[in-house]
Amino acid sequence: MRDSARLSRDDHCASANSACTTTMKVSYYILYSYSGHGLKSSRETIALSMNVKSFLENLIQIPAGAIKMRDDRTNTVWTERIETFQLGRYPVTRLLYAEIMERQTPAKSEQYHPVQNVSWLEAASFCNRMSSLFDMPKYYTFDPDGGDAVSSGERVGFRLPSEAEWEFACRAGTLGPRFGNLEDIAWYERNSGGGTRPVGLLKPNNWGLHDMLGNVWEWCDDVYDPSVYGQYRVFRGGGWADQPRGCLATNRRRSHPTFAIDDLGFRIAVSA
Repeated sequence: MRDSARLSRDDHCASANSACTTTMKVSYYILYSYSGHGLKSSRETIALSMNVKSFLENLIQIPAGAIKMRDDRTNTVWTERIETFQLGRYPVTRLLYAEIMERQTPAKSEQYHPVQNVSWLEAASFCNRMSSLFDMPKYYTFDPDGGDAVSSGERVGFRLPSEAEWEFACRAGTLGPRFGNLEDIAWYERNSGGGTRPVGLLKPNNWGLHDMLGNVWEWCDDVYDPSVYGQYRVFRGGGWADQPRGCLATNRRRSHPTFAIDDLGFRIAVSA
């Protein structure tokens, strides 16, 4: 994150070695505001929990670039231009989700697992609440009945990454179907033990992002194919119950925005 000191190894509870095994309860004051171009320090003080502070300090700057996308279902190939943005180093954890959404605090043994059983609409609501915390514009506008939401059209506020951003960040400059050996980078059917695992235990990609493949699938901002599937939204990355072929940088799946699935979570982005 620009204009802020990064956490030291001792401060960072979600390192590959500690995997967030300690709950931090201390209130912390830090200087952040929204400038229209990412989060940066300011003169106004915002009271943040250590959990939110840790999340902010672990937003990774993703460089601009381009990526060739493909849809095997329609045999379509296209190129997407990627602008610089920031993306969470980890999927959103159960503890952070409970804090922001004002839900019951999860058991200590589960607090740093990725949140799951979250619909696309709930993930979008989480993004809006994070934006409100920093007096940022809300990226999503919800229907009056809450049955769908659309983006504001402006790249401001916390949001889900587009699927092009997600794949670009997942690949981190690599060209193969995965950014490393599957056993080293992903929790999947053969090594997960039948459920999610704490974030950050396995090796990150070249840009420092953990759990991009495996553990939980991740919601993206995009509608999958409105002409065929209506409101269905894209999710990417593979989950703890998937076989190796499910954990590929190119895999695209879809679900209704109201559905919640036991191996589906999300990570959030903000334009830089």
